Amino acid sequence: MPKKEKKIDLENLTPEESLKLEIAEELGLLDKVLKGGWKNLSAKETGRIGGLVSKKKKELKEQMLKSDANS
Repeated sequence: MPKKEKKIDLENLTPEESLKLEIAEELGLLDKVLKGGWKNLSAKETGRIGGLVSKKKKELKEQMLKSDANS
């Protein structure tokens, strides 16, 4: 039995979903995601988004640590 595709609700995004969509847009994949959902992406495209999400999260965490150290 196929999984029911969850519609992307652009009005009620979690910070994680927002970041994923932002990165998809940077990679030129946003239209593809909005038309067919995340399942419409290839494994390579999904991996690139996941890798960039991890990188951005790490950068944000480092920035927060630096700003806490300067306080």
